[in-house]
Amino acid sequence: MSGPLDGITVIDLSRALAGPQAGMMLGDLGARVIKIESETGDDTRGWGPPFVGPDHDISTYFLAANRNKESIVLDLKSHDGRDILTRLAERADVLVENFRPGVLARLGFSNEHLHELNPRLIVLSISGFGHDGPEGGRAGYDQIAQGEAGLMSVTGSAPDDPQRVGVPIGDLLSGMNGAFGVVAALYERERTGKGRVVRTSLLASVIGAHAMHGTNYLVGGKVGHAQGNHHPSIAPYGLFQADDGPIQIACAAESLWVKFANAFGLDPAAEGMATNRERVHNRDAVVAAVNAALAGHTSEEVLVKLAEIGVPCGHVRTIDQVYTWDQVASQHLLLKVDHPVLGEITIPGSPLRFDDNAYSGGREAHLPPPGLGEHNESIRAWLADSDE
Repeated sequence: MSGPLDGITVIDLSRALAGPQAGMMLGDLGARVIKIESETGDDTRGWGPPFVGPDHDISTYFLAANRNKESIVLDLKSHDGRDILTRLAERADVLVENFRPGVLARLGFSNEHLHELNPRLIVLSISGFGHDGPEGGRAGYDQIAQGEAGLMSVTGSAPDDPQRVGVPIGDLLSGMNGAFGVVAALYERERTGKGRVVRTSLLASVIGAHAMHGTNYLVGGKVGHAQGNHHPSIAPYGLFQADDGPIQIACAAESLWVKFANAFGLDPAAEGMATNRERVHNRDAVVAAVNAALAGHTSEEVLVKLAEIGVPCGHVRTIDQVYTWDQVASQHLLLKVDHPVLGEITIPGSPLRFDDNAYSGGREAHLPPPGLGEHNESIRAWLADSDE
């Protein structure tokens, strides 16, 4: 397989997105990831449209979070299912689960029992609102967590227009945090010889991404709110209008503001605009002045000029424009895999690269997202061989 986690075996008991994202990240790094599914499969196999394939039954949502995995179908309420999971747990390095708190224990696989089977096992447990506390048993879905954890209150055009982030960011952050915790626990195991339980939640992950909104309130006593496409603490920094469409400009330092203002006929030391504090206080006037300065210019003209003087700026690209952008291809963010039904397909690659390697993630060869139960026989054969 190659990759930093080559030789590590992961049991992925999770479904939907947070846990599968964590498992996929570990797989991208070279781990062997065995995905355990029910007879109906991961929930996301039914999430769409779009559905693709000859029978239009393959969910592109599922394809997004399950590359570099093998799939085996088990009924964990049956003797056979529990037996296979037991044998896998004895051999694995990591187990990922995102059941509601207590469900895995009721199936006979409490953390204590898992560590009796394998003291070196690292268990990653992802929940909606945490495994304990007054609301620890709540089911968690991304949009619910975005609202409960305050993210929607600071996203949108105005305080009365709360919006969710356009991707399931709570799930994705939970997966990322979970994978980070697993790698730390694997490193610790080299020293102690023992595994441990790593926990995160959608609630914790969204709050962990509050950044300045957290300290603005906890230290400064200021409650943040949605204010559209402009930064709450920097101006001008946000979305502006050229003649033919929007562009983004970020004057995140006084020197950048001076460069921008001089290039577009504004007085950088004008009353109410001389410092960032003043510009934030007078944001509406600053935004209006910048938009007025851009009038008569196309977005490309503005972007070229800003690039020449060193002011950070950019397009607002649609998804199709992103995936046809040569910079994206140069970063190996387009991954070709040979799917057993769809043939060769292109999917997003890993955001990580190591050294100057020209491949996505930490491994040279990537596996396509598996069909339901595609590896039933090969995984059982591997267990039988290792028993012998």
